[in-house]
Formats: sequence, structure tokens, C-alpha cells
Amino acid sequence: MKVLVTGADGFIGSHLTEALVRQGHDVRAFVLYNSFNSWGWLDSCADDVKGKFDVFAGDIRDPYGVKKSMQGCDLVLHLAALIAIPYSYHSPDTYIDTNVKGTLNIVQAARELGVSKVVHTSTSEVYGTARFVPITEEHPLQGQSPYSASKIGADQIAMSFYNAFDTPVSVIRPFNTYGPRQSARAIIPTVITQIASGQRRIKLGALHPTRDFNFVADTVQGFIAVAQSEKSVGEVINVGSNFEISIGDTVAMIADIMGVKIEIETDEVRLRPEKSEVDRLWAANDKARELTGWSPGYAGHDGFRRGLQETVTWFTNPDNLKNYKAGIYNV
Repeated sequence: MKVLVTGADGFIGSHLTEALVRQGHDVRAFVLYNSFNSWGWLDSCADDVKGKFDVFAGDIRDPYGVKKSMQGCDLVLHLAALIAIPYSYHSPDTYIDTNVKGTLNIVQAARELGVSKVVHTSTSEVYGTARFVPITEEHPLQGQSPYSASKIGADQIAMSFYNAFDTPVSVIRPFNTYGPRQSARAIIPTVITQIASGQRRIKLGALHPTRDFNFVADTVQGFIAVAQSEKSVGEVINVGSNFEISIGDTVAMIADIMGVKIEIETDEVRLRPEKSEVDRLWAANDKARELTGWSPGYAGHDGFRRGLQETVTWFTNPDNLKNYKAGIYNV
């Protein structure tokens, strides 16, 4: 198929672009325009993928550019978004423009062009702190940060086009993805890069929250499974490992893998406001398995450790580590 991937320059988007190219799809990568002509992580994509996809530089907030990028495409995988929670406290307006209005631009263009399918990317953050576990797709939505509120709005815009206009939309709701190329704003790269840079007193925020971490290869396969399944249209589908672990235990596992002893220093600037902290996330993934056949390859404690080992190997490569500023807080 001719596939448009928005946010292709980012962490998950670059891995997804590579996977689609390897499957033989004709891929158009939508990257954020900048005067450096940078394609983000696609500038350093795998050798077997280089030169085998088209690049469209634009801005998801521009409806004209979005529609132009989508022309001739059968499938749209919409990942472009602002995702950093701390930055959403600082600049919430940009999250509405990018996440809500950007998604409106996607589904409006898809409707007008008759695109065969749109897979819109949600986030586990829309659930807020779990009221019951494991979290199913029927769990209430709670906007505990401007980021999560903007993603709730984006999800509802996407599904409204399915309900109102029969636009073929699926919503994939990944839980906490980790792996090579992830931004250091996230907990796992934060810990690894600090240790890899020689620090043994690690600055972190809250350690008590739990998360359902998913290795990026599993998330990518989740996107492809949702895209390929006819049963996914009009559905919201969790992609999670069904394994819960605390931030504190995650940090301890990383230190063990890297063979170091560390001390943890609470950095007040890294703490979320009390009512904004999501204390518990744990995904039910039955619906994904039933509708798409997807299941995580890095599941459970052993799968998580294996994914962390692969992640540590990538980050500790000096060619990769040099791209990260481990000495400062990455908002």
C-alpha cells in the first residue's frame, strides 16, 4: 500500500517507517519542516531502508499541507503530536493546536480524499490514574495534564469522524513505549544516559508510580496489526504488555543490567503536580489480541528485562549517547 506516516521523524514513527519499508510498502514520511532540513531519526535510519521512502516536510497544524501529503495514500498512520507532559504545563496552547487541530486536519483530509483507513495514535495517559486494573478500553478518561486532555480531545475528534461520516478510523492506544531513539524526557532513557555518562547519583522524579512498559518493536507491530485488521475500524484498542512495574523497580533493574550501584536524588523540578501525577497504569490487551491477533513479544518480567538490555546496548554506544544531554533535565 501507499502509506503516510505522520511523525515519522520521531521515536516510534521512525521505527514504524523502517518496518513498513521492509514489508514492501510505498511509504511517505511526514516530518516536521525545519530550516536545517533535518528528518529527525530518519537521518540515521537503517542502511537497508535509506533512500527507499519519500519524505514530506510540513506541519501537522497546516490543513493544506496535510491534505497535500495525503494525496494518493491508501493508509494513514497518524503519530505526529506533542507528547512531553512537563512541557504541556508550560505551553498548553501548542498542544491543542498540534494534537487536537492536527488530528482534525488528518481526518478531514482523509474524508475528502477517500482514504481507506486512518490509524490515530492515542496514549495510556488519557486514562489517568487507574480506577481498576488491568485497564480496559472502557476505563473512564481523565485529563490529568494538558497533554492528556489534548489527546482525549484528539481521540474524540478522530472517532467523531467515524461516527458522523463513516470515515474509516481506528484508534490505537499504546502504553509506555521504550527503546532505542527515545527522548531523554522519558524515565528509561533518563536513567540509562545518566549512568552511561558516569553519574552514580541519579536525579529522578517520583518512584512510586507504576507503568506498563512496551518495547518499541512490540508497539510497531501493534500499529501494523491494527492497520491490517478489518475488525479494528471504529474501535479503540490498547497496545500494552499486561505487565505492571514501578518506576523504582525499573530503575533498579536498569542499574542491575548496567552493573552499577546508584543513589537516587529526588529532583523537585521532575515531580508532577500532585493531582496531575498518574499513579498507576496497567493495560488489558485482550481486545488487541481478539481483533488483530497482536500480542507482545517482550511480555512480563523476562520480556521487559530483555527489552531493557537491548535499549541499554543502543544507548551506551558512544555514537548514540553523544546525541543526549545527560547532565540537564530534558523537559
